[in-house]
Amino acid sequence: MRLGAWAGALVLSLAAFGTAVAAPPKPTPTVAAESTRKVLVLLRLPPAHYRGGSDYSDAYGDELGRSARRRIGAQLARAEGLKLETDWAIPLLGVDCLVMAIPDGRSEAEVAASIARDKRVAWAQPMKLFHAQGGAAQPDPLLAAQPAAQAWRLLELHEIATGENVRVAVIDSGIDAGHPDLTGQVRVQRDFVAGRAPPAERHGTAVAGIIAARADNGVGIVGVAPGARLLGLRACSERPAQPSGAVCDSLSLAKALEFAITNKAQVVNLSWTGPPDILLGRLLDVALSRGITVVGASNDALARGGFPASHPGVIAAAQTQAGARASGAYVAPGRDVPTTQPGGRWALVSGNSYSAAHISGLLALARQRSARPGARVLVVRAGRTIDACATLLQTDPACRSCCAGGAARTAAR
Repeated sequence: MRLGAWAGALVLSLAAFGTAVAAPPKPTPTVAAESTRKVLVLLRLPPAHYRGGSDYSDAYGDELGRSARRRIGAQLARAEGLKLETDWAIPLLGVDCLVMAIPDGRSEAEVAASIARDKRVAWAQPMKLFHAQGGAAQPDPLLAAQPAAQAWRLLELHEIATGENVRVAVIDSGIDAGHPDLTGQVRVQRDFVAGRAPPAERHGTAVAGIIAARADNGVGIVGVAPGARLLGLRACSERPAQPSGAVCDSLSLAKALEFAITNKAQVVNLSWTGPPDILLGRLLDVALSRGITVVGASNDALARGGFPASHPGVIAAAQTQAGARASGAYVAPGRDVPTTQPGGRWALVSGNSYSAAHISGLLALARQRSARPGARVLVVRAGRTIDACATLLQTDPACRSCCAGGAARTAAR
C-alpha cells in the first residue's frame, strides 16, 4: 500500500473508531468557588510623571515607589494577620496588586472586605480559580484507529494488566528504540547479523510497537502490553528486493533464540517463516521446556503454516479465518494496523507478522497475572478468533466485567 493510501486509510479508520473508543469530553460541573486561601489587595498607583530630558514615561517600576508600596503592603498584612507574598504593578488599571496569604481559618471574602476599608486600598478580592472547558485531550491520538482498541477492548484489558515487567523477546530486524512510542521500552538490544547494522528497520520496529508502544504519552499508538520490556534481538536484515523486506538465516536466528532463553525471556515473538530447521527446532524445544511462551507467524501458503508456526508447542498466528483453517492458527488483528516506524513515524501495516505481535502482547498480559508461567491457553470464538478479555478472565476473575461473553470456548495447543 502506498504511503498516500496509508494516510487516507488512517483518516477513515480514525473516523470509524473515534466515537466508539474515545468518550466525549464531560463539561466541567458548576461548583462553588474553590478556596485558594489568598486575597488580592489593589493599591492605587501615583500618576506617571514627566522626567526632565526625556520623553513622557511612567515611574511605576521605580524602585523607590515600589519599596514604598511594599511597606504599605507589609503594614496591611501585619494589621490583618496575613503574609505578603508578592506584588505586581498594573499601569493599565493604575493599581499595584499585592498577593497576601491567609494563615488562619478566615474566609477570603471576610479578609478582603476587612482590608478594603483602608483608604489606601482601591479594592480587595479573593484569589479565584478558573477551569478550561476543552475537555481532556486524547492521550494517544492513533488509539482509535487500532483494530485491537475495539476488537480486544484494549483499554479495558489494561485495567487488569499491562504486562508490567514481562520480558518479551522480539527476534526480528532492528528496532528503533529511540522512537517516541518506544523510548524506554527496549530493555536490551543485540545484533546477531554479520556486517554493519542500519540505525533501525521497518519490520522489527512495527512489531515492537504493536507489542509494547508506550501508553498515555500523548503520541501515536498504545501497545497491547505497554508495561512489557522488550529484548530487541536483531537476527534479520531488511533487503528491498525481498517481498517481506526482511531476511534471516539459521545461524543468526539460533544465536538470538539462545540469547532469549539464557536471558530469561518469558514470551518470544517470531514474526517470520521458512522451512523446518533442526537447530532452531531443538532450541525451541528448550525454550518451551523452560516455560517460555513462543508465538510464530503462520504462512498461509505453506502446509500447517510453515516453520516455526507448525512446531509443536508454538502458538501460530494469522490475520484471517481462512489462514487459520489451513494452519490451525489463532486469528488476531493483523490488517491495517497503525504502528511505529523508524525515524519517529507511524504507518499502517498488514500481515500475519502483526497478528503474532498482538498475540505476544496479549500473552504478556496473561503472564503478568498468571501463577502458571508455562500456560499457553487462549480462549477463542468461532473461526478461532481470539477473545482477549475471556483469555485474561482465566488468570483474573476481576476481568469478568469487561468480557463480551458469547460463544467462546477454551482451546489449548
